[in-house]
Amino acid sequence: MARVDLRLGTRGSLLALTQSQWVADRLAGEGGLRVHLRRIRTTGDIVGDRPLAEFGGKGLFTKELDHALLAGEVDLAVHSMKDLPAELPEGLSIGAVPEREDPRDVLIGALGREVSLQTLPEGARVGTGSLRRVALLRALRPDLEVVALRGNVDTRIEKVDEGELDAVVLAAAGIRRLGWGERIGEYLDPGSWVPAPGQGALAVVVRSDDREVARSLAGLDHAPSRAQTEAERELLRGLGADCRMPVAALGLSFGGGLRLRALVASPDGRRLVRGEGTGNASDPRELGRRVAELLLERGADVVLERGPGIEGWERE
Repeated sequence: MARVDLRLGTRGSLLALTQSQWVADRLAGEGGLRVHLRRIRTTGDIVGDRPLAEFGGKGLFTKELDHALLAGEVDLAVHSMKDLPAELPEGLSIGAVPEREDPRDVLIGALGREVSLQTLPEGARVGTGSLRRVALLRALRPDLEVVALRGNVDTRIEKVDEGELDAVVLAAAGIRRLGWGERIGEYLDPGSWVPAPGQGALAVVVRSDDREVARSLAGLDHAPSRAQTEAERELLRGLGADCRMPVAALGLSFGGGLRLRALVASPDGRRLVRGEGTGNASDPRELGRRVAELLLERGADVVLERGPGIEGWERE
């Protein structure tokens, strides 16, 4: 008899719980499954006030969930795609990529105040926990004071409302999923401000040999979103990079085709290596490899060899 009860592993933050409940509700509505959320605290949550580089950044928000999956303690886990390492642990795979939310970054100011990157005054304090965002801020507005920021989405916004910061840069997807869209001051143009690989997408991770659970996720998988994120993640592999490095990528679907836009930045924002290409949506990894090679030919390897370079900014 097929299983109707599934155990879903999730981090305990407000955004993680919201995303996991969204997946659970769709599995219940479309497949008649009973999905029980199990909160699992990750290393990234435990060291929330310290630079992730001290702990080896890669996988800090997924490791404990991976262990629970492999041990059979949960049947699936929901992650923000941009948190996933380029290579999953052996025995795990992405069972579904639901339709992607808005992949752009946004600027958020104090409640009731209009804010945009162009109109922020000289010396304004802008918070972020991402080296990619630091580099882009310094490239586009070198006169701003960029402040290292850790914590969940709600606590970051509180720092703006309390006057500690003039603005924060966050992912549109998380704000929209929480129902806080009215707080968005500006959507940053993905042509010049390229988002993180996988941003806006969710990844439902399962054990590779659990075909029953994989079948139950089939209706949740969105082919264009999967193709986009596969190209973006293959680009990371091709660059030998991870989520702590200043790498940006965005896959854009059109008809049966796929365009991949990518960027590698130096932490000071003085050097931006850009590249893009088009390919077939049926082979997104080939496109990711090709654009990675293009970036390397243009000097991305020199930028990446220098590493994160700034303590405090290691993660999206």
